[in-house]
Amino acid sequence: MAPPAPPPSRVFAELDLAPSPAPEGHVGPPALPGREVHVSGSAELSARPDRARVSLRLGSRKEAAAAARSSVSRRLQYIAHSARLHGVPEENMTVTEDFSRVENTYQMEAEVCIIFSDFGKMQNVCNLLIEKLGTSVTINTPHFYHTPEAIDTLRRQVCVAAVGNTRRKAQEVCRLFGQALGKPLLIKEEETKEWGGHIDSHLSHSADSQTLQERIQNATAYASCRVFAVFEIKGKENQRNKLL
Repeated sequence: MAPPAPPPSRVFAELDLAPSPAPEGHVGPPALPGREVHVSGSAELSARPDRARVSLRLGSRKEAAAAARSSVSRRLQYIAHSARLHGVPEENMTVTEDFSRVENTYQMEAEVCIIFSDFGKMQNVCNLLIEKLGTSVTINTPHFYHTPEAIDTLRRQVCVAAVGNTRRKAQEVCRLFGQALGKPLLIKEEETKEWGGHIDSHLSHSADSQTLQERIQNATAYASCRVFAVFEIKGKENQRNKLL
């Protein structure tokens, strides 16, 4: 059985020194050679989630309607006050209340959703509420996600990084042949990929047994970009540039 063929060589740069064709109908000396370097390059970046949503549930069941409402209202006020003290704006807190009658009693339930951009403050608020309110409030597992703006920023950054890596490759090739890199003639995005991360969603698939850092890692978004570029070759690299 013949051994498997070796994988094809990967060309990441090519010097094109072929002469440029003369325009049709042109009479005279041939055009000067077009000197170009063709390069492909790539980059991969990641972005941690920039938001976390925490939901808290609390309730009360009393014989009197006013007592049930008052019990929940006091805790809601304390939760909102604690969040504001840690810099959470009002628009990042939403409260949903449900009031019902169960047999001969009145039941008041509420859910508070708080969105944090500072995960350290999130931990401080949750720890404080657990300490002060105990089992009278249930704090669900934080859900980490990316805002659309954060994903757009990651896409831009990885494309810029890929172009920068491609230019550095072209410079290395030119220096290898004693040439100086000129202006870009073509930059084309060949492939982009995105994976991981959670876009803003109310659904969380994180396991309750995971640590906070594990949940953040699982919500980290990744992106890669590969570009193809053609650069002009200006000519011989001068002595001063060689010394730099």
